[in-house]
Amino acid sequence: MKALSYLIFINLLIFQSLSAQIPDRVFKSDHRIDPDKKGEFSVELDNISFFKDNEYSGSIMKGYTLPGLWVQPKAVFYPLENIKLEAGVHMLRYWGANKYPSLAYQDISYWKGNQFQHGFHVLPFFRAQIALSDHVNIVLGDIYGGANHNLIEPLYNPELNMIADPEAGLQLLYNSRRLDLDVWVNWESFIFREDTHQEAFTVGLSARVKFNDPDAPFHFYLPLQGLAQHRGGEIDTIYSNSVQTLMNGAIGAGTVLNTGNPVFKTVNLEFDVAGYYQQAGKLWPYGSGAGLYARASADIYDFRVKASYWNSDKFISMLGSPFYGAVSTSRDGVTFDGQNMAYLGLEYSRSFGKGFSLGIDMDIYHHLSVNMFDPDINGQTESGSATSFSAGIYFRINPSFLIKRF
Repeated sequence: MKALSYLIFINLLIFQSLSAQIPDRVFKSDHRIDPDKKGEFSVELDNISFFKDNEYSGSIMKGYTLPGLWVQPKAVFYPLENIKLEAGVHMLRYWGANKYPSLAYQDISYWKGNQFQHGFHVLPFFRAQIALSDHVNIVLGDIYGGANHNLIEPLYNPELNMIADPEAGLQLLYNSRRLDLDVWVNWESFIFREDTHQEAFTVGLSARVKFNDPDAPFHFYLPLQGLAQHRGGEIDTIYSNSVQTLMNGAIGAGTVLNTGNPVFKTVNLEFDVAGYYQQAGKLWPYGSGAGLYARASADIYDFRVKASYWNSDKFISMLGSPFYGAVSTSRDGVTFDGQNMAYLGLEYSRSFGKGFSLGIDMDIYHHLSVNMFDPDINGQTESGSATSFSAGIYFRINPSFLIKRF
């Protein structure tokens, strides 16, 4: 599989002119309310089918394959020109699986539930949204999460767009000529009195300050991102080591070259400084850490070629890929003093009309050797260099059927 992934990548690089944006075309959902839809009642089907193969090497994480889909059948109603209501179910299915843990599908840890569901992993879906103005939206229930937050990869693993539960809680969205702001609370675990697990919620902020027009030949911006996850609760039955508060954040600077050419469209350069802090508890082995993230991309026709470099010291990511963190998920107790990784990727995406889009990506991760701490040898050793490959295909359909206009 490694050789096949490598050959596919080389062939595409040679024979294609390399603007693909899988997050924008496939994973994101449009949060804008169309006032012309006032009084409309419709039925909508939202679905992403995916097949992703991860051929990973080294001591950080093991490889795995994700074959499956999620689907959201729901009813949508616009009672007023600035209010949108959605109700339905969210269902996740892995091909070949018939039993699913009944818990929050994100950072699966010891404090989550152990009940089971059969056939599909199923959750109710409800979203109430009000546009207070042309710039401000408030969302309650299932919020616009995942790729809509625009978090950098060291803070958020794109795979969560496929496999995580919809984020639910409260969200404030602000969009203007100079600022895009997303502030949210994702309530992942609710507790009742005398419950045997912790409550858990994540507070997030993602902002982009735009110093000039995004369509200008040279656009400059400043991204600011932060995540804080709290695990605790005052009415559960857990008394020892029962509170953990974990934080990730990043600040950077970026520029976009808009060529105006319909084939060679844009070049994006960005540099970010990321941080990690464990404010309470001892869930992870390091109390704090930091990382430097430099990335570049070029959009050419329906392709995007990407490259990045990541260097960190004791940085741990709550929702990002373990490749960016200092803790091994493949070997118990193994930690690193940081990560030193170069990345090269290629995307292709295409929209086939409103509500239908396809994405294909291929990724190469090369880890340089870092200090590794292994309890089995009671000391420090070198991790050694390793090269990992990943490839995936994603198809989103989101048709809407008007039932009645009131």
